[in-house]
Amino acid sequence: MTADQDPPVIPGVRRSYVEARGARFHVTEAGEGEPVLALHGWPQHHYVYRDLLGNPPVGMRVIAPDLPGYGWSGAAGHRWAKDDVASDLFALMDALGLEGKTLLVGHDWGGFVGFRMILREPERFRGFLVCNMAHPWAPAGVVARQFWRLLAYQPLMASVGVPLQQRTRFLEALFGAAAKGEGRFDPETIAIFADRFKDPRVARAARDTYRTFLLREVPASIRNPERRRASVPVRALFGKDDAAVHYSLAAAETTKADDYTLELVDRCGHFVVDERPDLVRARLIALAAETE
Repeated sequence: MTADQDPPVIPGVRRSYVEARGARFHVTEAGEGEPVLALHGWPQHHYVYRDLLGNPPVGMRVIAPDLPGYGWSGAAGHRWAKDDVASDLFALMDALGLEGKTLLVGHDWGGFVGFRMILREPERFRGFLVCNMAHPWAPAGVVARQFWRLLAYQPLMASVGVPLQQRTRFLEALFGAAAKGEGRFDPETIAIFADRFKDPRVARAARDTYRTFLLREVPASIRNPERRRASVPVRALFGKDDAAVHYSLAAAETTKADDYTLELVDRCGHFVVDERPDLVRARLIALAAETE
């Protein structure tokens, strides 16, 4: 596959392009009923939710957009500040007519953005299933103990991320090493994700994701830690063998949330949505039932 590849085939899905807040979103959805907005992270796109899209739970409309600049969505009109991405997604929800309360799913950066969405406009959400992402209230001491994990790859992405993704096999090696147990990626799936980042627009979006995080968002969080409290029920699902994000950053006892639980998944790494799609599906159905 090349940088101009078509979106991967997922039988039965509906695809559209939706203009919202100056961004052209590529949106993949399946099923009918209560809306579920599913947000991916790096280095992926909507295909991370291929199992949910290919077999949506009864009574659910699964909506998986490519985030701005990622996958087949147009470039963001900003430098990928996560609050700006949240604003883009609220505009997308409006454009899609999501007027009632929506279930939210987020993995990796999709989870990071998801927290900002439920803190900013909680009335729009009935529940949040977040996968392998730190919550925004992690104490400074815990963050400091785990900061070496960020230094292992994030400065590279923030500086030389474009050629790193386009000209090397860095992403292929990352996928090969990240999954644990029985959830390892097959070569075709790795290519579906990694090849998309050969597109200069997509590679720049990924670089900006990390550059803005390290240069702007980390310093801002040190100066002004998150003080808002989450009123939306949050269910955190976390592959215990994640080498990129440690589960101590998602601990329930350090949250400012009315209803938050953390479930650790043994023999599972960072890509829990790919590695344990059965479990993600079950927890989504459970969250829908308890917030009905």
